[in-house]
Amino acid sequence: MGQLYYGNATTSVDVPDRLLAHLKVVVATKLRRNESLMMSWTGGSEPAGRSSIWLQPAIPLRFVFDTADMEVLNPQTVRDMANAATSSAGLIVDLDQEIPAAPQREIRPVTASTPRLKVPA
Repeated sequence: MGQLYYGNATTSVDVPDRLLAHLKVVVATKLRRNESLMMSWTGGSEPAGRSSIWLQPAIPLRFVFDTADMEVLNPQTVRDMANAATSSAGLIVDLDQEIPAAPQREIRPVTASTPRLKVPA
């Protein structure tokens, strides 16, 4: 279970590592573009209901992961979260939600019948 620290608060929001990895990519992308967003969440150890924070580049944000291993991100989940982050409702996250594993990519060997890119001499 990872932690998300917002601002100068010493308390954190507990977020599963897999979900936190996806959140980190989406939020970092928005903030790097100097875009602000509203993020809300339900579930987890918070009392019943929903909590929300306003994220903007000037407010410190820290992602702390429980494990050093990098998560393999699910591209569709990242796209869905990014689309939600740009909506007027903002990014709404269920902390108890399971994120599906990334689909396996088909790896095909390069063969003689595969067209080659021609590079001008």
